[in-house]
Amino acid sequence: MIAEERRRQIVELVNQQGSMSVNDLMECLNASESTVRRDLSTLHREGRLRRVHGGATRVIASEFVMSDQSYAGRQEQHVLEKQAIGAYAATLIGPDDFVFIDGGTTTECLVDAITETNAIYLTNSLPHAQKLLAKDCRTLLPGGEVKQATEVLVGSETVNHIRRYHFTIGFWGTNGIGLESGYTTPEFGEAAVKQIAMEQTVRPFVLGDSSKFSKVSLITFADFADATLVTDVVSDPVYRQSGNIVEVGQ
Repeated sequence: MIAEERRRQIVELVNQQGSMSVNDLMECLNASESTVRRDLSTLHREGRLRRVHGGATRVIASEFVMSDQSYAGRQEQHVLEKQAIGAYAATLIGPDDFVFIDGGTTTECLVDAITETNAIYLTNSLPHAQKLLAKDCRTLLPGGEVKQATEVLVGSETVNHIRRYHFTIGFWGTNGIGLESGYTTPEFGEAAVKQIAMEQTVRPFVLGDSSKFSKVSLITFADFADATLVTDVVSDPVYRQSGNIVEVGQ
């Protein structure tokens, strides 16, 4: 079998199965380990599949998210999934935690589910701060400019304020989730706040329902491996191989 025909078969097999090990490909193609590994390296360079430890996964087609929807509009989408994610995330907060909570409608469901009132909370979201105060939680707000679409504080003042703190646990929303692109958002100011806050956090969690998978927005604020992802369900076998995902169902 000529090399290109063998590589075409590898791509077809990986696309059909979602992922395949080197051993499985060796058996299907009746090829040696060195041949299969060499083919996988070539196909990875050409962007026809994604080489991973012990095998390969298919390339996931991405949908681009160019701008934020209105806050009110996003509150009406995937409500049950967001509530399940938020309820689980709330159980992770202990009385001695210093908690960062990012803006967004999924993190709002976290705030709604919070029962731990002895922790200290810092959020850059005005709606979240109001809800935390209503629960008698000790609540901190950074300085900065209010972004109208998401009602969060952004800008250099916000970044400099958050840089002073060290959070024990934190929770972020995201517009897109991708193995290669990481966690993405469409706005530069918001991305800067997300990035610095995550860098200052011991246990970071991204909260994102399954509709966010394989969506890519303009700016990456964290790599996929930088946080534990809490989501409702993972149906794609490519993502199922990741060791940093918690599925909570509905």
